[in-house]
Amino acid sequence: MSQRVARFNKVVTNRTIGRVAPWMPGFGVVHHRGRRSGREFHSPVNVFRTSDGYVFALTYGSRADWVRNVLAAGGCDLETRRQVVHLAEPRLYVDTQAKAMPGFIRVGLRLGKVDEFLELKIR
Repeated sequence: MSQRVARFNKVVTNRTIGRVAPWMPGFGVVHHRGRRSGREFHSPVNVFRTSDGYVFALTYGSRADWVRNVLAAGGCDLETRRQVVHLAEPRLYVDTQAKAMPGFIRVGLRLGKVDEFLELKIR
C-alpha cells in the first residue's frame, strides 16, 4: 500500500478499528513494545487461527513497525475474539497463494499483492 494510505490508516482507521477489532472475526489487536522506545503499542491486524497459533496477513509488509517490534521481542500478546493469548516463535514467510488464509480473504490479498505473512505459536 502507498505511504499516504498507510499514514491515513495509522492516524484515522487504526484508532476506529482498534476499538472493535478484538471482537471481529478475522481481526485482532497486537500488543507489542517498541524496540527502541520501550513504549507499549496496540496495532489492529488481520489475523487467523492455525492449528498451533495464528497467522497475520502483512498488508503493509514485513517492514511495518509492529512486525519489526514483534520479531525483535520474539513474540507479543494478541487480543482476539474476546481473549488475550501470548504468542512466540515468530516466523516470516512469503506465500503468493496465501494458502493459510480463508478462501474469501485470499482473493483480496492477491488483488492487493499481499504475499508476506507472519506466523506465531501460542505459548
